[in-house]
This record gives sequence, C-alpha cells and structure tokens, in this order.
Amino acid sequence: MAEFIEILKAVLYGIIEGITEWLPISSTGHLILFEELFWKSSDPKFMEMFRVVIQLGAILAVIVMFFRKLNPFSPKKDSIAKRSTWEMWIKVIIACLPAAVIGLPFDDLLDKWFYNFPTVAVTLILYGIAFIVIESGNRPEPKICDISDMSYKTALLIGAIQLLALIPGTSRSGVTILGALLLGCSRVVAAEFSFFLAIPIMFGASLLKCASYAKDMLAGEAAAIGSLEITVLAVGLAIAFVISLLAIRFLTEYVKRKNFKPFGYYRIVLGIILLAYFFIFA
Repeated sequence: MAEFIEILKAVLYGIIEGITEWLPISSTGHLILFEELFWKSSDPKFMEMFRVVIQLGAILAVIVMFFRKLNPFSPKKDSIAKRSTWEMWIKVIIACLPAAVIGLPFDDLLDKWFYNFPTVAVTLILYGIAFIVIESGNRPEPKICDISDMSYKTALLIGAIQLLALIPGTSRSGVTILGALLLGCSRVVAAEFSFFLAIPIMFGASLLKCASYAKDMLAGEAAAIGSLEITVLAVGLAIAFVISLLAIRFLTEYVKRKNFKPFGYYRIVLGIILLAYFFIFA
C-alpha cells in the first residue's frame, strides 16, 4: 500500500510538472505547495534530484512536438530551410550562455536560499502583475513574427532575462515569454522560443543533478536508489511527458488568439494563497 501511494504521488507530481513547466504560472510554486501538503519526503536529496530529472519528460515532449522544426537534417527541408534551422539552434545556444555561465554555478545555492513559501509567493504575484501590465499596454505591432527574424543580440538578451528565473516562483517560461514580448516578439514566437530554450537548459540541469546525486551516493551522503525510487522516477517522467504534450499543444493554440492576462491573474491568486498558507501554518 505504501508503495502504491508513493507511485500515486509521482503520478500527481508528473501531472503538475507537465502543466506548469510550460504555462507561465511557475512549476515551483505549484510543486512546493504539493510537497508541503502531500509529499514531505524523508529523503530530501532524492527529492532534489527527482524535481529536476522529471523535467526530462517535459523536454522530450518538446522534441516530439517540434521534431521537424528542430531537426536540421530533415530530408523534407531544402538547403535554405536547413540553414534556417541551424541558425535557430545557434540562437538557442546563444540564449543559453547566460544560464550556463552564471546560472548553473549558483542554482543549488539560490534554491537553498529562496526555495520557500514567501519568496515563491512574492515572485508569483510580481510577475503576475507584470503580465497584466504588459498585456494591458498599447504594445506596438511585434517586429519578430518568426524565430528566423530574431537577431542574435535579441536571443542573448532573452537569455539574460531568463536568469531572473533562478529565483523560485518566477517561472522560466514566464520570464522568457515576458522578455521576448518586451523585445518585440509576437506571442507565438515568444512561446516557441521559450520551449526550444528549455531543451539544453533543462537537459543540462538534469544531467548535473544526476551526476551530483551519484557522487553523493558514492560518498555515502545519499541513499542508494532502489526499485521503488526507480519506479517513482520512471512514472513521474512518463506522466510529465504525456501531460506536457497536451500543455504545449494548448499554449501553442492559445497564444494565436488570446493574451497572457489570465495567467497573470492566476499567478496573483496562487501567490496570495501561498502567502496565506505560510502565515497561518508557519
């Protein structure tokens, strides 16, 4: 029975991860609440690794959904399309540089300082307000309506703005989309570039976290992974993959017709709930 409950928790965790990783509403804000209410793990090191590794399922969903667009070797593409795909990947790599150089070395430290209810609640509310303000203003017509129109400088600036997501509760997709909108991208381009930017960022973070956990296991500082832990990881990853497919499809269609204001209001409400919970039960 205990094993079934742990697997059920992994299923719920995967559902939350799959939805909130791509919608600009902060996966951390939702997961920290879920962990507090339903999954107070006795093994914090495993949970740290689980939080990151489960993102691999979400990454695979992006690769599957946009495989043709991401694949520079597709036989269905002519030489111009292939060159455009390579240029897109160069922009993604350029946008990843700030996170690789500045973000990764401080990721664990910032999580230690800021992975808590007050920080997550405040960032949820602040960026929720930012979405509403930006979408309420009279923004000029977007200058960048396709990733091929994006300059390398703009890609680097979006990557620099993404560093704000090091503070839990900000939402990597949310801050990337906001930055892209402010830099003249259409909502469709902002969302797609956010998806593509996640591939190297999240894949690299997952590999580093797995390596760190393996190192801790060898040093006797982390428990060995048993069959239950492997099952929990596999289930969470698989569920995150399936739900991510649905979430990405939803957001891709949504941004063609509507703005991000509803996500801003949702963030504010969730932030207030987190603050209330913290002050009542802290």
